[in-house]
Amino acid sequence: MIAEFRLPDLGEGLTEAEVVQWLVAPGDSVALNQTLAEVETAKAVVELPSPYEGTVSTLHADAGETVAVGAPLIAFDIEGDDPREAPSGGEQDSSAEKAQPNLVGYGAAPTSSGRPARRARRRSVAPVASAADTAVLEAAPHDATPSVAVEPLLERPRSTPPVRAYAKRRGVDLVLVAAEVGDRVITRADVDAYAERIGAEPSRPAGTPERETTPMSGTLPRAEGRPRETRIPIRGVRKHTAAAMVQSAFTAPHVTVFHTVDVTATMEMLARLREDRTLAEHRIGPLAVVAKAACLALRRAPGLNARWDEESGEIVEYGFVDLGIAAATDRGLIVPMIRDAERMNLVELSAAIRALAETARAGKTSPAELAGGTFSLSNIGVFGVDAGTPILPPGQSGILAVGAVRRQPWEHRGEIALRQLMTLSLSFDHRLVDGAEGATFLKGVADILEDPGRAMLLS
Repeated sequence: MIAEFRLPDLGEGLTEAEVVQWLVAPGDSVALNQTLAEVETAKAVVELPSPYEGTVSTLHADAGETVAVGAPLIAFDIEGDDPREAPSGGEQDSSAEKAQPNLVGYGAAPTSSGRPARRARRRSVAPVASAADTAVLEAAPHDATPSVAVEPLLERPRSTPPVRAYAKRRGVDLVLVAAEVGDRVITRADVDAYAERIGAEPSRPAGTPERETTPMSGTLPRAEGRPRETRIPIRGVRKHTAAAMVQSAFTAPHVTVFHTVDVTATMEMLARLREDRTLAEHRIGPLAVVAKAACLALRRAPGLNARWDEESGEIVEYGFVDLGIAAATDRGLIVPMIRDAERMNLVELSAAIRALAETARAGKTSPAELAGGTFSLSNIGVFGVDAGTPILPPGQSGILAVGAVRRQPWEHRGEIALRQLMTLSLSFDHRLVDGAEGATFLKGVADILEDPGRAMLLS
């Protein structure tokens, strides 16, 4: 019997997703909950598990193709009757009692009474490569044959979605990379090293174009071999972010104010914390201190932790802080959030920020982590930038950009001294926040950074 699996609603009302890559092919046998494909929504890369146990019959979409929610994605040849059809009379058998699987939130109703076995990550000990492995090597460049014997992998190479996408752009087969690096997680550096050794050019495999190069008419590529024009399809996270930023920029009247702060005392405090053996593993940085200072300062500036509800004609002020942290990823800018950040101490905030960043870089941020923030931080200092005019995330009334810490001459106690300075840039929605409230918040954050002991005075 042929059973179709349609693209499920992956949450947050998303209407479509792009197939990043298929992990199965027609004719493959799949187990229940085995990962079928990676799809990219407007917010995250998601792995789709199989709701059936059987054989792949048809792939209804190619890698790189956008599929609407509810459209057929893949078809399976499974044993037994269609689980959606009940017998016309009499008692229903066990197979008919199972409803059509619904993967909203990644759920999947089992179609087999047996418990799915976990796929072991192991290598074949067969002395001769299989036909599939020989085909992989023959399809690779002539000098791509690794210097070590290739042992056929019984599972896809271990890597993160951004690394797999990067390898595709470079035209590198991760199966061959895994044969050299072993059973550890493959990194971008491994892909680069392998590509340089075989002389692979940055390109994407046929059938999954991500970048379409179009030289200008009547011209030749530049001397260094780069095309004069490269066209990049606007889709996925970048498309969603662009639409959200345009909506925010033309809906909320933005105002940005700046303040340069002497953070020498904060940096000295962080140095002492790093020397404390009980805290050394937490790696507390300046961003965590700014996050804690912002949560405290928001108590005196409630308009910055609020939203403008146009439909109801109301300003909604929050009694909690869901703190968004802007993160630049290979797929574009995302703003995942830390729930109830105002309840966390400095150590907890530092750990939450680090986990958030690692998840974002790996492309594993869930849609739930990207919705509902009340105030945001943007750490532009990691790029060596001092100040900027950040755009408000939709639905928020304030965002604080944190600049780089620089050692510069500064007036200190009536003399000129070398001090560590940081510039803060606050953008806010002038419908909710006036200049006085914005300045009050910015001064509150600055006071804590200049003298961290002031935080003890705030309740």
